[in-house]
This record gives sequence, C-alpha cells and structure tokens, in this order.
Amino acid sequence: MASNPVIGHPSEENCAGSVQRQVLRVRDGKADVDADVIASEVPIALSCNGESYAVMMATPLDLEDFALGFCLSEAIILDASELSGIDVQSRLEGLAIDMRIPQARAETLASRTRKMTGNSGCGLCGARELEQVLRHPAPLAHDEVLRATALQRGLAALGAAQPLNQATGATHAAAWADMDGRLILVREDVGRHNALDKLIGAMAKTRVDLANGFLILTSRASYEMVQKAATFGIGLIAAISAPTALAIHFAESSGVTLIGFARGTSHVIYTHAQRVISPEP
Repeated sequence: MASNPVIGHPSEENCAGSVQRQVLRVRDGKADVDADVIASEVPIALSCNGESYAVMMATPLDLEDFALGFCLSEAIILDASELSGIDVQSRLEGLAIDMRIPQARAETLASRTRKMTGNSGCGLCGARELEQVLRHPAPLAHDEVLRATALQRGLAALGAAQPLNQATGATHAAAWADMDGRLILVREDVGRHNALDKLIGAMAKTRVDLANGFLILTSRASYEMVQKAATFGIGLIAAISAPTALAIHFAESSGVTLIGFARGTSHVIYTHAQRVISPEP
C-alpha cells in the first residue's frame, strides 16, 4: 500500500496535513508580515476496482484509514477483510485512491452510484436514491454504561490530541476513548465526515473493541455522522455541538446513545439515557 503523500510540501516546522503561507497579521492596529500554518484541503477521487465513486475535499493525511473507514461506514464492504488493497496516487489536481473490493460488492455499488463531488461538509456522495441516503443500520445490542466522569476525562484530553487543529484552528477531530475516558485513537480532517471515516478505518485496522468505548466528535451530530457510526457498530456518541432531529431519530432507532453539547462538565443526553451514569439531579 502507498504511503500518505502530503500535497503542498509543508516545512519541517509544520505538522503533517498543513502548509505554511505568508500573511499580513493585524493586532491592535499594527500590521506585520508573518508566517501562518494552514490546514491542507485537496480533492481526493475515490474509486472501487477502477470505477469512480466520489470526489471528496479532505486533508491529505491518514489516507489508508480514510479509504477503509469510508468503505465500512458507507456499507460498501461489510468487513475490513473485504478491502484487499488501497492504491494512492498523486495527480496534478489532487489525489486518487482506488480501493479493491470483491466483485460482488462492486456490482452492488454500481447499482447505487452516481458521479458527484462532495465538499468537506458533504456526507451524501455516491447516493442515487432517497433509500440509499437514509440507510437505517441494524439496531445495536450494546449495553455498556458510560460514566459522566469518563466522558469529561475524554473531552478534557482531546484538545492536546489534535496537533493539526492546534497548529491551524481549521480541522475537526473524531476520537475513540475507552470506558475510563482514556483516548485510544484520534483522527483529524477539515471535514467532520472525513475525520470520522479516518477514525473508523484506524479502529478497524487495530480491531478496537466496540463494546468498550465511546466516540467523541468535535462537530455537530448530523444524521450522517450517526449513520456512519452506527453502521460500523458504535453505540455511544458524544458530540461537542448539537444534534439534528434526524440524527436523534437515527440514534433512537439504531440503539445508539447520543449525547450533544458535551463540554466540560455539561452534556445533554438525547437517546437511550439509561446507558449514561450522570450526577444525581
């Protein structure tokens, strides 16, 4: 498998996934020429067995995780073992990733594919029909219980685990924490869906125990974020911002505990609250 290329050739002072640009910085009425660290965002063309599927705008980092996670969260494949290869190629306009999947999966995919481009906030790429957009994952049977103190511990640790966002202030993160709130894996991207796909890919590669942890998102909990997580088998989601009504519906029907506005010592539980041990009211 190819290594992850980084477009823009960032300087050694910058973290991976970023570039350095000269800017005019104004502070207290004084302007100075300065160097700034900017998050990279490039077109990434995704194809399966050589057939184009979607073009996503993403940060060119952790690309093999992205490819595997995208295939799993979009139900292109049902198990990580079905992805037999990932080929990452640099192009003049961006990057191309070709995923090799079983022919039967490719034929099913072809029946629901349309060619389209997705921006960094898009979660609908490749879908042709409404039923494909609103995929209902099978209900999960997890019964793990999350303590509010563990949620708070994970939230407190997340900022320091986002080097790209610390450098640029422009990226989202998706993190997996164990039931004690210790961060196990973190992935970053300019797009919240991409960050989650990268995390799911990393989790699949390392065979993380889905019954022993929870997902933290540094974004709103839109329905497609819940759909992606539930499709992979994640039963506990905590987002720092609000959920949408459709996200709540999906979480309720999929057996997912959905937490929003998770900040500091505060949070709001929207679905399946019995699986969160909160302080007494």
